[in-house]
Amino acid sequence: MSVAQRVRSLLPSLDDYRNLRHTWRSDLVAGLTVGIVALPLALGFGVSSGVSAEAGLITAIVAGILAAIFGGSNVQISGPTGAMVVVLLPIVAQHGVGAVATVSVLAGLIVIVAGVLRLGRAVSFIPWPVIEGFTLGIALIIFLQQVPLLTSHDQAGAGEHSSNAVIAAGQAIAAADPAYVAWAVGAAAIVAVIMVLAPRVHRAIPGSIIGIVVVTLLCAVVPTPLARIGTLPNTLPAPSLPNLNPAVVGSLLMPAVTVAALAAIESLLSARVAASLEDTGPYDPDRELVGQGLASIGSGVFGGMPATGAIARTAVNVRAGGRTRLAAIVHSLVLLTIVLVAAGPVGMIPLAALAGILMVTAVRMVQLSTVRSIIRSTRSDAAAFLLTALVTVSFDLIVAVIVGMVLAGIVALRHMSRAAGVHREELAGEPQPGDERIAVLRLDGPLIFTSADRVLELVTGIRGTQVVILRLSQLELVDASGARVLAEIVQSLERRGITVLIKGVRSDHDRLFRSVGVLASLRHHRHQFNDLDAAVAHARSHVQRAEAAG
Repeated sequence: MSVAQRVRSLLPSLDDYRNLRHTWRSDLVAGLTVGIVALPLALGFGVSSGVSAEAGLITAIVAGILAAIFGGSNVQISGPTGAMVVVLLPIVAQHGVGAVATVSVLAGLIVIVAGVLRLGRAVSFIPWPVIEGFTLGIALIIFLQQVPLLTSHDQAGAGEHSSNAVIAAGQAIAAADPAYVAWAVGAAAIVAVIMVLAPRVHRAIPGSIIGIVVVTLLCAVVPTPLARIGTLPNTLPAPSLPNLNPAVVGSLLMPAVTVAALAAIESLLSARVAASLEDTGPYDPDRELVGQGLASIGSGVFGGMPATGAIARTAVNVRAGGRTRLAAIVHSLVLLTIVLVAAGPVGMIPLAALAGILMVTAVRMVQLSTVRSIIRSTRSDAAAFLLTALVTVSFDLIVAVIVGMVLAGIVALRHMSRAAGVHREELAGEPQPGDERIAVLRLDGPLIFTSADRVLELVTGIRGTQVVILRLSQLELVDASGARVLAEIVQSLERRGITVLIKGVRSDHDRLFRSVGVLASLRHHRHQFNDLDAAVAHARSHVQRAEAAG
């Protein structure tokens, strides 16, 4: 693929909308549905991140449109997400609210570079137990992050606690006013009950919106101490570049890398899940990264937060009939319309109602059947799952993914090491005198650095033989360490006066064996064979000559 073709593949085209004339009606309905579902989530994630409800709405509107147009998925819905909130809260606590826009722009640039470098397929290397452990940890954090909102009289109250969700929840409970908590928990419970019951009546009923409306109306009629979202602007703010001077960029670069990694991972996972739900057409992971990067930059320029693909909202879009990018664009336009015409009523929503929505959302993120499946699978996968979840809650999301992948990698290498084996085979055909001095050793599985020493010990430990035939055709994978050990095996046996014959070097291993010196270690170049019968005949001739000489 030429450079020009590569660039074109990362940009929007009319082909993105080739099915629009057949799907526009269902796309409009899906966009409206997702817009209604996304409103309380955008508000809630904005508040929970320590920024503002306004920032959450801006992110859903601006990032939602940009990711829809420039992204690599036909049905992805982008905006603020719970995972991103988990990362942003400590950034806000350490660097202040003003740093979020800068981090958003920097992270967007990093994600774009990842897309241009074609790193979109990298998410496929993250094991399933690690992804699920990551999801469980995020769900726990999102749930715990709502505790300060249920105990504080103002939305800034969450920022007065530790950036660790577990500690912050404990601090909030310790400092809570029992009377306020009773009102807040009651409001959250009303929303949660409506969200749980609404789908049982009809799956299309937006329980979160109904719950918010009910609680907001009750609070308008009955005097309560509950904190509200507050005044929201009835228009989008003017775009402006955040502070990008070198000192600020230097202090925020590592947080931006963390945000970028999370944005890339979550967006690609969401796009992959969406592609498996229905026939929505292929998705381009590299273009998806470019689109999500532009979305975060655009969001930051308008004062929003970093954006990612949202798995739950994307699934709602697909199930509601969304098939082209029009649905995601409509979702953002619905939210923009709400900002323009209903900012006042939205500002009256109690924060406790948003906390109830996010708590239910956190619970729904975890599928008990999935947890049971992983726990019952293998000890190593269960350990990776639980460790990833624990590190996510205790430390950092990206650290959790790294720890989980390292553990999974160690386990995989251990399994590969155990798969490598050395098996002695009987000589085919009628036995002949001296056959007991010939050992045919079949090497199986991967011969890599983790298994090489064990294979070396097994082969060189052989006794009472004059000729060893190494059958290598069953070796699946060989690295430089494995090839070097093969050369050491040949050299060690030859030093003991044992003739080594090699049979069945695969074509994809030949170059490695020659460069590392496996074949050069043989006593004679004719000691390499493609046929086992020929190798056995040659071995018998060696034994016969040795007996005659003796």
